[in-house]
Amino acid sequence: MLREYSQVKENLNENAKKRLIFALDIGEDIDGVLKWAGLLKDHVGMFKVGKEAFTSYGPEIVSRIRKMGGKVFLDLKFHDIPNTVCRAAESAVKLGVSMFNIHALGGKKMMEETVTSIKKMAEQSGASMPVILAVTVLTSLGDDDLEMLGFNGTTEEIVLNLARTARDAGVSGVVASARDVTSIREACGEDFIIVTPGIRGGMKIAGDDQKRTLTPKEAIKMGADFIVVGRPIIMADDPARAADEICKEISEGLDNRRKAKG
Repeated sequence: MLREYSQVKENLNENAKKRLIFALDIGEDIDGVLKWAGLLKDHVGMFKVGKEAFTSYGPEIVSRIRKMGGKVFLDLKFHDIPNTVCRAAESAVKLGVSMFNIHALGGKKMMEETVTSIKKMAEQSGASMPVILAVTVLTSLGDDDLEMLGFNGTTEEIVLNLARTARDAGVSGVVASARDVTSIREACGEDFIIVTPGIRGGMKIAGDDQKRTLTPKEAIKMGADFIVVGRPIIMADDPARAADEICKEISEGLDNRRKAKG
């Protein structure tokens, strides 16, 4: 199953812009959100539409971004019984999203049935198979948080267990902290796609709720395939230029990764 997704990684073609996903949960109305999409569509590879934007504007936000020529990562973290998640995932695919996610804590059966359902849809329609990601542990959570919730083991141990389960279920990759990238890569192989949120640069962000963060260059150097960036671009004086600077960091990270492999 993972071979089907190796083409996604090949198609990145070491292009830094394609690896940058902008978090689009901003704007007072749908037109305000789309202004950001218009501003950044030539500077990023994909737009992440999360719970805030999708709850406010519904499927229209996805269709309008796609009409502008933008690709969409639908970040709704589907987590329910297998049948419910399968139907939700099918609806996401009908919207034409390039990437969406489910929660690994929904279990192996839920993930397997979702992958099977979406693969069948893609084959019947002749459409491209979207990237299906599993969410491991939210980047806002650390060891103390997980212990309080009753989990045994460190954050890294829990992330690795969930990532392996997702891989075995046929999921194409995971959403995970950059600090977990190296161990996930070793455990799940080179074809496994890793999307990393919680990316921060030198800017200090007031009220930041992300705990396990790295810079764009560090995340890519460690093996992330895509990075998700929101506030460091949104809060910049020149957002488009900030996105370009992040792409430069991505390129540097790719160079460092290549040199490390010899």
